[in-house]
Amino acid sequence: MENYMLKMFFEQTISYIKKRPFRFHSNISSGDLVYLACSQVFPLLRGFINFRKPVSIGPGVTIVSKRNLQMGRGVTIKNNTTIDALGKVGLIIGDSSSVGSYCILRVSGSYTDLGDKIQIGKNVGLGDFAHIGGAGGVVIGDETIIGAYFSVHPENHNFDDLDMPIRSQGVNHQGITIGSNCWIGAKVTILDGSKVGSGCVIAAGAVVKGEFPDNAIIGGVPAKILKYR
Repeated sequence: MENYMLKMFFEQTISYIKKRPFRFHSNISSGDLVYLACSQVFPLLRGFINFRKPVSIGPGVTIVSKRNLQMGRGVTIKNNTTIDALGKVGLIIGDSSSVGSYCILRVSGSYTDLGDKIQIGKNVGLGDFAHIGGAGGVVIGDETIIGAYFSVHPENHNFDDLDMPIRSQGVNHQGITIGSNCWIGAKVTILDGSKVGSGCVIAAGAVVKGEFPDNAIIGGVPAKILKYR
């Protein structure tokens, strides 16, 4: 009975913060719940102090240009992640989304030419060790789930002039758009100019360049449509 009451209390609290139903697995014990509660006290306190709302900020998280950062209710930023919102628009993370440990979300790669934005929708799950740049703008739709080591690059270097170092030739960018309700596997790389429709599934390790319609299953290097859902 004690475990049931404790579990119900935590389920209701998490559901309230996340604004969606939440249920623990039946094998979760009272000890597991106590550990979970203790491990979340400081991240939630850190989030409330910084943003005056129920968000969780893990240990070792670095936040740059807080004025350009918009975070919704119930957002979780896990351990040792860098959130750099400096940019023309900044960085937006929607309600109840989660950013894994050791991620880098950096809108601008240069102080001489600020990037556009990184916009992450609601209920998005971003795995550990992701790297998202926002130079040309990145938009990720609601309810999309993403595996570890995700890499997004909305920028390319110019290299046509053989007499000038590539680093001195400037960059170009078109931006990247990923639809809602996608499942993106581990170690996927998405290149500048890509547009991925809603409901797509991208196989682990794919390198994505180009436009893909809704509900496509995509895989390979370079990625292509394998079939449809």
